[in-house]
Amino acid sequence: MTPCVHTLWQDLISIRETTPLIHNITNYVVMNNTANALLALGASPVMAHALNEVEEMVNLAAALVINIGTLNDDWIAAMETAMLFAKQQKKPIIFDPVGAGATNYRTETTRKLLNIATPTVIRGNASEIAAISNQNITTKGVDSTQDSQTVVRVAQTLANLYQCTIVISGAVDFIVSKERIFQIKNGHPLMTKVTGMGCTATALTGAFLAVNSDATIAATHAIAVMGIAGEIAAEKSAGPGTLQLNFLDALYNLKAEDIANRLKLTQFNY
Repeated sequence: MTPCVHTLWQDLISIRETTPLIHNITNYVVMNNTANALLALGASPVMAHALNEVEEMVNLAAALVINIGTLNDDWIAAMETAMLFAKQQKKPIIFDPVGAGATNYRTETTRKLLNIATPTVIRGNASEIAAISNQNITTKGVDSTQDSQTVVRVAQTLANLYQCTIVISGAVDFIVSKERIFQIKNGHPLMTKVTGMGCTATALTGAFLAVNSDATIAATHAIAVMGIAGEIAAEKSAGPGTLQLNFLDALYNLKAEDIANRLKLTQFNY
Protein backbone atom coordinates (compact mmCIF):
# COMPACT_ATOMS: atom_id res chain seq x y z
CA MET A 1 0.00 0.00 0.00
CA THR A 2 1.11 3.55 -0.77
CA PRO A 3 -0.25 6.65 0.96
CA CYS A 4 -2.23 8.84 -1.39
CA VAL A 5 -5.40 10.90 -1.44
CA HIS A 6 -7.57 7.83 -2.07
CA THR A 7 -6.10 5.58 0.64
CA LEU A 8 -6.05 8.43 3.17
CA TRP A 9 -9.69 9.23 2.50
CA GLN A 10 -10.60 5.53 2.79
CA ASP A 11 -8.99 5.40 6.24
CA LEU A 12 -10.77 8.56 7.35
CA ILE A 13 -14.12 7.17 6.22
CA SER A 14 -13.37 3.93 8.08
CA ILE A 15 -12.69 5.88 11.30
CA ARG A 16 -15.92 7.84 10.91
CA GLU A 17 -17.95 4.71 10.22
CA THR A 18 -16.47 2.40 12.88
CA THR A 19 -15.68 4.98 15.64
CA PRO A 20 -12.80 2.93 17.08
CA LEU A 21 -12.18 3.20 20.83
CA ILE A 22 -8.73 4.68 21.48
CA HIS A 23 -7.34 4.14 24.97
CA ASN A 24 -5.12 7.03 26.06
CA ILE A 25 -2.76 7.06 29.02
CA THR A 26 -1.72 10.62 28.45
CA ASN A 27 -0.82 13.80 30.31
CA TYR A 28 -2.92 16.27 32.28
CA VAL A 29 -2.11 19.16 29.94
CA VAL A 30 -3.60 17.64 26.78
CA MET A 31 -6.41 15.31 27.85
CA ASN A 32 -9.20 17.65 26.77
CA ASN A 33 -7.45 18.61 23.53
CA THR A 34 -6.73 15.08 22.42
CA ALA A 35 -10.13 13.71 23.43
CA ASN A 36 -11.89 16.41 21.43
CA ALA A 37 -9.59 15.90 18.45
CA LEU A 38 -10.31 12.18 18.39
CA LEU A 39 -14.04 12.88 18.59
CA ALA A 40 -13.83 15.44 15.78
CA LEU A 41 -11.92 12.95 13.64
CA GLY A 42 -14.62 10.32 14.22
CA ALA A 43 -12.98 8.08 16.82
CA SER A 44 -14.06 7.42 20.40
CA PRO A 45 -11.53 8.46 23.10
CA VAL A 46 -11.13 7.11 26.61
CA MET A 47 -8.62 8.40 29.17
CA ALA A 48 -7.98 5.63 31.68
CA HIS A 49 -4.91 5.68 33.92
CA ALA A 50 -5.80 3.59 36.96
CA LEU A 51 -3.69 0.45 37.24
CA ASN A 52 -6.76 -1.53 38.32
CA GLU A 53 -8.59 -1.02 35.02
CA VAL A 54 -6.03 -0.57 32.26
CA GLU A 55 -6.04 -4.21 31.16
CA GLU A 56 -9.83 -4.21 30.81
CA MET A 57 -9.71 -0.97 28.87
CA VAL A 58 -6.98 -2.20 26.55
CA ASN A 59 -9.11 -5.27 25.89
CA LEU A 60 -12.00 -3.04 24.78
CA ALA A 61 -9.89 -0.61 22.75
CA ALA A 62 -8.70 -0.78 19.15
CA ALA A 63 -5.40 0.96 19.95
CA LEU A 64 -3.37 2.12 22.97
CA VAL A 65 -1.75 5.59 23.12
CA ILE A 66 0.98 6.13 25.72
CA ASN A 67 2.18 9.69 26.43
CA ILE A 68 4.71 10.44 29.20
CA GLY A 69 4.10 14.19 29.39
CA THR A 70 3.20 14.32 33.11
CA LEU A 71 4.90 11.37 34.75
CA ASN A 72 4.61 9.83 38.16
CA ASP A 73 5.44 6.35 39.40
CA ASP A 74 1.80 5.23 39.57
CA TRP A 75 1.21 6.20 35.96
CA ILE A 76 4.41 4.47 34.87
CA ALA A 77 3.17 1.25 36.48
CA ALA A 78 -0.13 1.60 34.61
CA MET A 79 1.73 2.25 31.35
CA GLU A 80 3.86 -0.87 31.83
CA THR A 81 0.82 -3.05 32.51
CA ALA A 82 -1.18 -1.58 29.61
CA MET A 83 1.67 -1.94 27.13
CA LEU A 84 2.39 -5.55 28.13
CA PHE A 85 -1.28 -6.47 27.82
CA ALA A 86 -1.65 -4.67 24.49
CA LYS A 87 1.35 -6.59 23.20
CA GLN A 88 -0.22 -9.87 24.33
CA GLN A 89 -3.51 -8.92 22.68
CA LYS A 90 -1.70 -7.76 19.52
CA LYS A 91 -3.21 -4.28 19.81
CA PRO A 92 -1.29 -1.38 18.20
CA ILE A 93 0.69 0.78 20.63
CA ILE A 94 1.58 4.40 19.90
CA PHE A 95 4.25 5.87 22.14
CA ASP A 96 5.03 9.57 22.67
CA PRO A 97 8.28 10.21 24.61
CA VAL A 98 7.35 13.77 25.64
CA GLY A 99 10.39 15.59 27.00
CA ALA A 100 12.77 12.65 26.68
CA GLY A 101 16.25 14.12 27.01
CA ALA A 102 15.11 16.89 29.34
CA THR A 103 15.53 14.88 32.57
CA ASN A 104 16.99 11.51 33.44
CA TYR A 105 13.60 10.42 34.80
CA ARG A 106 11.90 10.93 31.44
CA THR A 107 14.73 9.45 29.41
CA GLU A 108 15.10 6.37 31.61
CA THR A 109 11.32 5.85 31.73
CA THR A 110 11.17 6.03 27.94
CA ARG A 111 13.85 3.39 27.51
CA LYS A 112 12.30 1.16 30.16
CA LEU A 113 8.87 1.27 28.49
CA LEU A 114 10.35 0.65 25.04
CA ASN A 115 12.10 -2.44 26.36
CA ILE A 116 8.95 -3.74 28.07
CA ALA A 117 6.82 -3.70 24.93
CA THR A 118 7.95 -2.42 21.57
CA PRO A 119 5.46 0.15 20.23
CA THR A 120 3.98 -0.03 16.78
CA VAL A 121 4.74 3.66 16.28
CA ILE A 122 6.97 6.07 18.19
CA ARG A 123 6.13 9.74 17.57
CA GLY A 124 8.18 12.62 18.89
CA ASN A 125 10.02 15.78 17.98
CA ALA A 126 13.59 15.63 16.75
CA SER A 127 15.20 16.09 20.16
CA GLU A 128 13.04 13.38 21.72
CA ILE A 129 13.85 10.89 18.97
CA ALA A 130 17.55 11.71 19.29
CA ALA A 131 17.42 11.25 23.07
CA ILE A 132 16.00 7.74 22.69
CA SER A 133 19.01 6.77 20.60
CA ASN A 134 21.53 8.10 23.16
CA GLN A 135 22.42 11.11 21.04
CA ASN A 136 23.99 13.87 23.13
CA ILE A 137 21.11 16.31 22.61
CA THR A 138 19.22 18.14 25.34
CA THR A 139 15.50 18.81 25.04
CA LYS A 140 14.28 22.31 25.96
CA GLY A 141 11.54 21.34 28.38
CA VAL A 142 9.23 19.43 26.05
CA ASP A 143 10.25 21.42 22.97
CA SER A 144 12.73 20.35 20.33
CA THR A 145 16.12 21.99 19.91
CA GLN A 146 16.70 20.18 16.64
CA ASP A 147 15.35 20.24 13.10
CA SER A 148 13.41 17.11 12.13
CA GLN A 149 15.56 16.41 9.06
CA THR A 150 18.75 16.23 11.13
CA VAL A 151 17.63 13.03 12.89
CA VAL A 152 16.21 11.05 9.97
CA ARG A 153 19.24 8.74 9.99
CA VAL A 154 18.84 8.29 13.73
CA ALA A 155 15.19 7.40 13.15
CA GLN A 156 16.22 4.79 10.57
CA THR A 157 18.46 3.15 13.14
CA LEU A 158 15.66 3.16 15.73
CA ALA A 159 13.16 1.77 13.23
CA ASN A 160 15.49 -1.17 12.63
CA LEU A 161 16.31 -1.61 16.32
CA TYR A 162 12.70 -1.65 17.52
CA GLN A 163 11.14 -3.00 14.31
CA CYS A 164 8.60 -0.18 14.33
CA THR A 165 7.68 3.07 12.61
CA ILE A 166 9.23 6.34 13.79
CA VAL A 167 7.49 9.69 13.29
CA ILE A 168 9.56 12.86 13.60
CA SER A 169 7.37 15.93 13.94
CA GLY A 170 8.56 19.39 12.99
CA ALA A 171 8.16 22.10 10.37
CA VAL A 172 8.59 19.16 8.00
CA ASP A 173 7.41 15.76 9.25
CA PHE A 174 9.14 12.47 8.51
CA ILE A 175 7.67 8.99 8.86
CA VAL A 176 10.42 6.38 8.86
CA SER A 177 10.32 2.58 8.71
CA LYS A 178 12.86 -0.08 7.73
CA GLU A 179 12.16 0.26 4.02
CA ARG A 180 10.43 3.60 3.54
CA ILE A 181 10.63 7.28 4.40
CA PHE A 182 7.71 9.64 3.85
CA GLN A 183 8.02 13.41 4.07
CA ILE A 184 5.02 15.64 4.76
CA LYS A 185 5.15 19.40 4.38
CA ASN A 186 1.64 20.19 5.58
CA GLY A 187 0.94 22.31 8.63
CA HIS A 188 1.26 25.93 9.75
CA PRO A 189 3.64 27.79 12.13
CA LEU A 190 0.69 28.95 14.26
CA MET A 191 0.23 25.34 15.38
CA THR A 192 3.41 25.63 17.46
CA LYS A 193 1.70 28.30 19.59
CA VAL A 194 -0.91 25.83 20.85
CA THR A 195 0.16 23.35 23.52
CA GLY A 196 -0.34 19.68 22.88
CA MET A 197 -0.45 19.66 19.09
CA GLY A 198 2.24 16.99 18.99
CA CYS A 199 0.31 14.94 21.55
CA THR A 200 -2.77 15.34 19.38
CA ALA A 201 -0.85 13.96 16.40
CA THR A 202 0.04 10.93 18.52
CA ALA A 203 -3.60 10.35 19.48
CA LEU A 204 -4.78 10.68 15.88
CA THR A 205 -2.15 8.15 14.87
CA GLY A 206 -3.87 5.73 17.23
CA ALA A 207 -7.14 6.21 15.39
CA PHE A 208 -5.58 5.53 12.00
CA LEU A 209 -3.76 2.45 13.31
CA ALA A 210 -7.15 1.15 14.43
CA VAL A 211 -8.31 0.96 10.81
CA ASN A 212 -5.07 0.31 8.88
CA SER A 213 -2.68 -2.54 9.76
CA ASP A 214 0.19 -0.98 7.78
CA ALA A 215 1.67 1.12 10.59
CA THR A 216 3.81 3.31 8.36
CA ILE A 217 0.93 4.17 6.06
CA ALA A 218 -1.45 4.71 8.99
CA ALA A 219 1.02 7.07 10.67
CA THR A 220 1.58 8.94 7.41
CA HIS A 221 -2.17 9.40 6.97
CA ALA A 222 -2.55 10.67 10.53
CA ILE A 223 0.26 13.21 10.24
CA ALA A 224 -1.06 14.40 6.87
CA VAL A 225 -4.57 14.92 8.26
CA MET A 226 -3.09 16.77 11.23
CA GLY A 227 -1.17 19.14 8.98
CA ILE A 228 -3.98 19.73 6.52
CA ALA A 229 -6.47 20.47 9.31
CA GLY A 230 -3.92 22.84 10.83
CA GLU A 231 -3.56 24.73 7.57
CA ILE A 232 -7.30 25.10 7.13
CA ALA A 233 -7.67 26.23 10.74
CA ALA A 234 -4.84 28.77 10.52
CA GLU A 235 -6.42 30.44 7.49
CA LYS A 236 -9.50 31.21 9.59
CA SER A 237 -7.76 32.12 12.86
CA ALA A 238 -6.64 35.41 14.37
CA GLY A 239 -4.30 33.65 16.80
CA PRO A 240 -3.70 30.48 18.82
CA GLY A 241 -6.97 30.77 20.73
CA THR A 242 -9.19 30.57 17.69
CA LEU A 243 -6.84 28.07 16.07
CA GLN A 244 -7.79 25.49 18.69
CA LEU A 245 -11.48 25.88 17.88
CA ASN A 246 -10.98 26.01 14.13
CA PHE A 247 -8.69 22.98 14.20
CA LEU A 248 -11.43 20.81 15.69
CA ASP A 249 -13.91 22.11 13.13
CA ALA A 250 -11.41 21.42 10.32
CA LEU A 251 -10.97 17.81 11.46
CA TYR A 252 -14.72 17.33 11.72
CA ASN A 253 -15.46 18.85 8.31
CA LEU A 254 -12.46 17.49 6.39
CA LYS A 255 -13.39 16.48 2.84
CA ALA A 256 -11.72 14.45 0.14
CA GLU A 257 -11.13 17.57 -1.92
CA ASP A 258 -9.30 19.22 0.99
CA ILE A 259 -6.88 16.30 1.00
CA ALA A 260 -6.56 16.28 -2.79
CA ASN A 261 -5.88 20.02 -2.96
CA ARG A 262 -3.47 20.25 -0.04
CA LEU A 263 -1.56 17.01 0.48
CA LYS A 264 2.21 17.60 0.27
CA LEU A 265 3.69 14.12 0.45
CA THR A 266 6.99 12.74 -0.85
CA GLN A 267 8.26 9.18 -0.61
CA PHE A 268 11.92 8.18 -0.42
CA ASN A 269 13.10 4.56 -0.69
CA TYR A 270 16.38 3.28 0.69
